[in-house]
Amino acid sequence: MMSQAEPQSHFPGRELVARLQNEMAAISRILTDNRDAPGPSLADRLTPRLQVFHQLLGQLEKELAAHAGERAQLAALAEVARVINSSLDPSEVLNRVMDEIIRLTGAERSFLMLIDPESGELEFVAARNMDRETIDDSAFEISRSIVYRVARDGEPVVTTNAQLDPRFSAQESIISYNLRSILCIPLRVRERITGVIYADNRIRTGLFSDQDRDLLTAFADQAAVAIENARLFASVIAAKTLMDNIFASIASGVVTTNVEEQITLVNRAAESILHIAADQAEGQPYAEALATLRPALDPLIHQVREEGRPVVAQEVDQILPGRGQVNLNISVSPLKNPNREWLGMALVIEDLTERRRLEAQERFIRETFQRYAPPAVVQRILEDPSQVKLGGHRQEVTVLFADIRGFTAFSEHRDSEGLLKVLNQYLAIGAEAVLAEEGTLDKFMGDAVMALFNAPLPQPDHTLRAVRAALQMQEAVRRHHREVAPEERLSYGVGIAVGDAVVGNVGTPKQLNYTAIGASVNLAKRLQENAAAGQVLLDEEAYRRVRDQVEAHPLEPMKMKGYSVLIPVYELVGLR
Repeated sequence: MMSQAEPQSHFPGRELVARLQNEMAAISRILTDNRDAPGPSLADRLTPRLQVFHQLLGQLEKELAAHAGERAQLAALAEVARVINSSLDPSEVLNRVMDEIIRLTGAERSFLMLIDPESGELEFVAARNMDRETIDDSAFEISRSIVYRVARDGEPVVTTNAQLDPRFSAQESIISYNLRSILCIPLRVRERITGVIYADNRIRTGLFSDQDRDLLTAFADQAAVAIENARLFASVIAAKTLMDNIFASIASGVVTTNVEEQITLVNRAAESILHIAADQAEGQPYAEALATLRPALDPLIHQVREEGRPVVAQEVDQILPGRGQVNLNISVSPLKNPNREWLGMALVIEDLTERRRLEAQERFIRETFQRYAPPAVVQRILEDPSQVKLGGHRQEVTVLFADIRGFTAFSEHRDSEGLLKVLNQYLAIGAEAVLAEEGTLDKFMGDAVMALFNAPLPQPDHTLRAVRAALQMQEAVRRHHREVAPEERLSYGVGIAVGDAVVGNVGTPKQLNYTAIGASVNLAKRLQENAAAGQVLLDEEAYRRVRDQVEAHPLEPMKMKGYSVLIPVYELVGLR
């Protein structure tokens, strides 16, 4: 029941109900008072009353129907509000809005167009028919002039028969598409037009009324909010997905915490580096989730909290469960809002374990290689390994053999420790002279040294380099003699030859040796065997290459092992 304070306007049928009650009371009195009275029959007297009664009932039915329609419209608006609160999926929101428009207005079709924020152009985003089916692009036969007018002016348009409406009857689309009832309403969000709702019926005229326009306008206001919320939510999801993808693709580990020092994010790289699972670590205090890192992390985090600024690139060595010994580079940065209030921290963790392993390996290779080749050659090869061809290849080289004269006799009366010390002293003299001229130490053969020039890298003056190395070797031996006892004064005999050789790696896949094989190698060795202590012998080709830079004189051609002819020989005296 309605209270006394409620206005009658809240009950449209109340007056009709009261009049019906009065008529019923009058009929009841007539029947009671005139049961036996003479005069007109009871039927004659009741007929006018009954006619009025029926008229009032008809009016009541219409008002109740109108009231029911208004209730349906309010329910529809409530449904839009429910959609806003129950779904943020753009497709679902758009389709439900379209279906509600058709149900409320009786339209044959409904279209929704949104203004693209970048281009400012209207774009179709949803189209539905009365069967709740999506309309494809080929059926987008609408009056675009009406749509653009509503989007431009922001005023709704309703026409009961577009064919006869003087505002639109001349439009080609109205005629060609046989459009009749049209209702077009702008979508607004915070006084900004964001799109247009268009509904029509190509068969019925007079379908839409001003009441439909007002209802749809109210509907559009809520629909616009629902659509805008869905679009914003979609953009937030897209941004989050992008951010997640970025974090996932970062090679460095990223861990963030909140103000309570609970972990809020662990990216894929951090999972791998720290050997932890994100779903187990997130939400946990960092002190528990990263307990093994606390000895390294606690001082860094304390420093960040005290100073309020990042701590960058602190390298730590740590043993992690599941990984063992690792090398990590940790940076810690504070997270703050625009008001500079503390929100948490971001840890960026770079795994240096493999890099440090490779660096150690490179150092070992460099240090090992430097024992065979000069530092400049090692550096060039490390910078561009392609300069050294794998396998054997033929090229011109200068070969140097140097042998310690008298070492066999010297070794007969020495203990092994003392003998090895003296041997290493003389081998070092030979090796340093070769490396000083950027030659390559091929090998040590007992008390002899073999060196190559012009390999593995080209050296246009390779023969001159070998000659200088031999002279430096002899000079270093003379200096050494001034520092040792007479019984330890030994000397080198040196042979140098130039020619083609096959240069490359020989051996097995497990044990390789970089060397040269060829006639020039054999000749250099034979020259060395024929050289006296402190003497340097050159073959004819070596002499020809450096004769303008050195002092040398020819010796008698020599008979050498493995050669059927006498070999021309030159003794090197010094540089010019």
